[in-house]
Amino acid sequence: MFDIGFSELLLVGVLGLIILGPERLPKAARTVGLLIGRMRRTMSGIQQEIEQEVRNQEIREKLKDPMSTFMGDTESDKKQPTQPTNTAASSAENTVEQASSASNAAVKDSALQDK
Repeated sequence: MFDIGFSELLLVGVLGLIILGPERLPKAARTVGLLIGRMRRTMSGIQQEIEQEVRNQEIREKLKDPMSTFMGDTESDKKQPTQPTNTAASSAENTVEQASSASNAAVKDSALQDK
């Protein structure tokens, strides 16, 4: 983040020791550590709030059109007719007609055999 190397940290430590002295340096280091921790927690909290708002916005957009959420339809799917469904429906109709004609023929044959 700040790109501070070991030599820079050593220089800051030596300057802190000279300026603050050996009695106040540990207390100052502890205070700086606490402030850095507090800043990190604050930044983490802000980041979590932003992510939560993004998730909430996505949910709001999904709730605007609930049918597309449950059906998985998109605009391109709604515009294009479904060919496999139409083919399957006509195939089923043909099968029903064939079965109906076959059963009618069977009934006629059994009626002729009875006579």
